[in-house]
Amino acid sequence: MAEPRTDRLLLRRWRDPDLEPWAAMNADPEVRQHLGDVLTREQSDASVARFRAAFDRRGYGWWAVEVRATGEFIGFAGLDDVDDGMPFTGVEIGWRLARSAWGQGYATEAALAVLAHGFDTLALPEILAVTTATNLRSQAVMRRIGMTRDPADDFDDPTAPEGPLRPNVLYRISRGTGTGKRES
Repeated sequence: MAEPRTDRLLLRRWRDPDLEPWAAMNADPEVRQHLGDVLTREQSDASVARFRAAFDRRGYGWWAVEVRATGEFIGFAGLDDVDDGMPFTGVEIGWRLARSAWGQGYATEAALAVLAHGFDTLALPEILAVTTATNLRSQAVMRRIGMTRDPADDFDDPTAPEGPLRPNVLYRISRGTGTGKRES
């Protein structure tokens, strides 16, 4: 399967050397601010094992994101089936980057490549995105890639504890309504 590329990024399958920087990201409270508790190294490694297995099973999932010019691992981006128990179904786009990669347009660039893959390669009719109501950075990326939010779709995440992680927003984009330049 082709690995999406942009001018600056490669979205690729996970490699063992990614485990250490991924664990460092998952141990960073700022990176995890809208996701819940930081992860142990074992929990972080187990997440990559799940990502690899899901990708093998379905043919899509979470790619590692690498800066093409340097080979540096900076996070992940991809598609995943919406978790059971949510008040909607479908395929969800997501991304998570190391703090050192924030503010450089990488999330938007990776997300556009993921959208292109989802619509052009997988022929998905719609892609969703979910985040906490307080995660304004991710919501800005969602808007930049052409997604829209209907406040009537907002929901309380049934898997989150009471508190700031429970109120969530839902963004959507349908095939053929994307924005920006997409490369693959």
